[in-house]
Amino acid sequence: MLYRSASLGIVLYVQTDGPEIRRQRELNGYGLRRFAAAAGISHTHLSRIERGKRHPQPEVMARIADTLGCTIADLERHRTEPNDERDEHRLAVHDD
Repeated sequence: MLYRSASLGIVLYVQTDGPEIRRQRELNGYGLRRFAAAAGISHTHLSRIERGKRHPQPEVMARIADTLGCTIADLERHRTEPNDERDEHRLAVHDD
């Protein structure tokens, strides 16, 4: 997903891996509600992200990654299509 972040002043390409977020959350000993509260998002939104029903804004992904103690890139879906420029740069940041 491409997002333009007014607060950050950049455009981001982020394709989240919901099951990986859930796996990391559970490995860190968090339940859904406690983790959502720690990350500052609703538990229903987090559930939808983990199930792939919603794609979070970069600011939300940053809070999730920070709460997990990892980077946004650690929580991205790995693309398998050949010759896809995004494979080389899983998180593309562009100044506008």
